[in-house]
Amino acid sequence: MGKVTGFKEFIRKNPAYEPVEERIRHWHEFSVPLTQEEIEIQGARCMDCGVPFCHNGCPLGNIIPDFNDQVYRGKWQQALQTLLDTNNFPEFTGRICPAPCESGCVLAINKPAVAIKAIELAIIERAFQDDWVLPQPPRNRTGKTVAIVGSGPAGLAAADQLNRAGHTVTVFERADRIGGLLRYGIPDFKLSKEVLDRRIEIMMDEGVTFRTGTHVGVELPAGQLIAEFDAIVLAGGSTKPRDLPLPGRDAKGVEFAMHFLAQANRRVAGDSIPQGSDILATDKDVIVIGGGDTGSDCVGTAIRQGARSVMQIEILPKPPETRTPQTPWPTHPGPQILTTSSSQAEGCERRWAVMSKEFLKDKSGALRGIHAVAADWSSGQPEAVPDSEHELPAQLVLLAMGFLHPEHALLDDFGVEKDDRGNCASYGYRTSRDGVFSAGDMRRGQSLVVWAISEGRECAIEVDTYLSGRPSLLEAKTRTRSDVVL
Repeated sequence: MGKVTGFKEFIRKNPAYEPVEERIRHWHEFSVPLTQEEIEIQGARCMDCGVPFCHNGCPLGNIIPDFNDQVYRGKWQQALQTLLDTNNFPEFTGRICPAPCESGCVLAINKPAVAIKAIELAIIERAFQDDWVLPQPPRNRTGKTVAIVGSGPAGLAAADQLNRAGHTVTVFERADRIGGLLRYGIPDFKLSKEVLDRRIEIMMDEGVTFRTGTHVGVELPAGQLIAEFDAIVLAGGSTKPRDLPLPGRDAKGVEFAMHFLAQANRRVAGDSIPQGSDILATDKDVIVIGGGDTGSDCVGTAIRQGARSVMQIEILPKPPETRTPQTPWPTHPGPQILTTSSSQAEGCERRWAVMSKEFLKDKSGALRGIHAVAADWSSGQPEAVPDSEHELPAQLVLLAMGFLHPEHALLDDFGVEKDDRGNCASYGYRTSRDGVFSAGDMRRGQSLVVWAISEGRECAIEVDTYLSGRPSLLEAKTRTRSDVVL
């Protein structure tokens, strides 16, 4: 724990943001970190709570009270080791995880939670700044080879763990750069791609091989991978977006959110976008359909592109501002409690209980708006409110309503079974085909980055056991990475 009376003496302090009028003019991260002294004070707020429910909230099982206490006492290198024992990429989670651990903080019963996410990010960033994070290749190699299909957080975590165990790991990515949705889904102002490249460089120095521009199942048949590698991990994510098949869906200007975000990230990276395929918000009235994180990312991106107006609409009713009997502590309420993201605070109009009925086109076939009605949820199902029809002007509509399942062509090429939701069916992390495993959104469905990392780590334990006949990663699960002995 931190200071015995710290939770009574100190208030929660969050990192500041650059003013809105400044940050919307660039694509860089805009969070202003707390000072070392301020972070140590935040660590002092961690209570002697007996049962730390923050553990329950964290899919990775981060040992949160320990690193909070170590930071409070100025033992930053010990805090780093505690953090890395359970989390391969705290520089990612410290930026883009919604921090379900803080929802489970005992202090959060009646006060603001301990600033766990800010402390986590401060630890890893100081570690990089002071050169504490260095490549640590495995001491020995097992002679076993593993192919990872997909380089998102699940694939990277599995690759990192299996490489530590001494297996020779190759990560295949169909895009031109490594990172999956970390690269082409999360905007740069939330996760700088320099942060991603920094980690990938370390993994390469530790012996992981990355092959980009390789579309497994299309350019590289599954049979070839199965013949060349001792084990395969499918970690391609849940990439099939949920559509909205309304009249007028073919209007020019109705786009999937991920197409918009990926193109925006490529543009920021300096890539040229083929003429005629631009998806730009500049000087347009933009409507984002969907109230989640992806929708919020679309909002911030559209504002930075110079949209004339940005509106985010959601078919569900407006959520309450505090917990209800349906969202008791220590559960993570997620979207069931009203929150305002940094992007939404930059100038987005938000509307709830809005049901879209038709995409309206002009004479040329271009989008001009949405025909909508108010939704009444009193029966438990959305029903149109009489005489509530209205038109919302829009020249760009972004569909951010989540994802259905992974791409089935890949699963079919490997000949693995699918579950009732269309995800890769698994038995633990094993698929129906011997030697083929699955992790992340491809296995569990659309979820959080912290869950993806957890899935990659847990999958790696099963792969390692399959290859070596002994669970070396499981035995090392609570030891430091430098203590792993093969």
